[in-house]
Amino acid sequence: MSMTIIIVGVIVILGIIGAIFLIRYGMRLPGEDEIQSRLEEYASRSDVPLSLEEIELSLPFSQRVVRPLLVGLSQRFERLSPSKSRAAAEHRLELAGRPNNWGATEFFGLRVFVALILGVFIFLLASISTAFINAVLFGGVAGLLGFFMPLLWLSSKIRQRQTEIIKTLPDALDLLTITVEAGMGFDGAMQKVAEKWDNQISKAFSKVVQEMRLGVLRRAALKNMDTSMEVPDVTTFVAAIIQAEQLGVSIAKILRVQSEQMRIKRRQRAEEMANKAPIKMLFPMVFLIFPALFIILLGPAVLIIMETPGLLGG
Repeated sequence: MSMTIIIVGVIVILGIIGAIFLIRYGMRLPGEDEIQSRLEEYASRSDVPLSLEEIELSLPFSQRVVRPLLVGLSQRFERLSPSKSRAAAEHRLELAGRPNNWGATEFFGLRVFVALILGVFIFLLASISTAFINAVLFGGVAGLLGFFMPLLWLSSKIRQRQTEIIKTLPDALDLLTITVEAGMGFDGAMQKVAEKWDNQISKAFSKVVQEMRLGVLRRAALKNMDTSMEVPDVTTFVAAIIQAEQLGVSIAKILRVQSEQMRIKRRQRAEEMANKAPIKMLFPMVFLIFPALFIILLGPAVLIIMETPGLLGG
């Protein structure tokens, strides 16, 4: 009898807890009128056009502040930049993958900005402790260094992009080969590569597809991709595809051969880097690890010798 009472009590308690939970959960759910009012409010907000200030504030900080500043500086000092250097800057920015979507104008403005900031800072710092002439000299040298520092940054971006392309190209060629052998056209295979990954090689194939949709010939679009990378593996791949198109050779066979060659090259590069590792480790071992090891091993012995009378002839 007592067991039955306990079971009934547990069932009643669980029922009460469940009822409370359902009531609270039901109170949290909005009604149909509330949902309709929210939808109407959202629709009314979407119909209202944004003001110019709201549109500008919606842009990122780099587009609102940094880009106009760099463009203004570039326009003020554009006479210092010859046309050849601007064309070379455009090409190097293309090789770097257009960081921050900058052109030659913004990049030249960045160089001027870094030169002014670094030159003025070093001038003010040097004018505290040295003569005015020396401060001007130090500031001019610092400004000159600042003017060339963005070039080093751009070169680093180019190397990083080319390294990434070299590493990911064999995988992209494998996907191209599988897709073409499955019956899809080469253009569709490039689109599949562009959709599969989000890296430099996929962006390059996406650009090739976009140019072809705009009416550019396939060979011209592939050559543009090669020019924007300057990677020997890409040059070989583009030349093989163009030659296969001209001679009527099966693109699937060319892709299979290219994929195998790229994988062999990647394996050879890995072996080359592994062989270079001992030589690269030599400098830190000789000048950093060995001195610390000698200090730890011989330090106590040297202290004992110095503290023991008669060992040093004293």
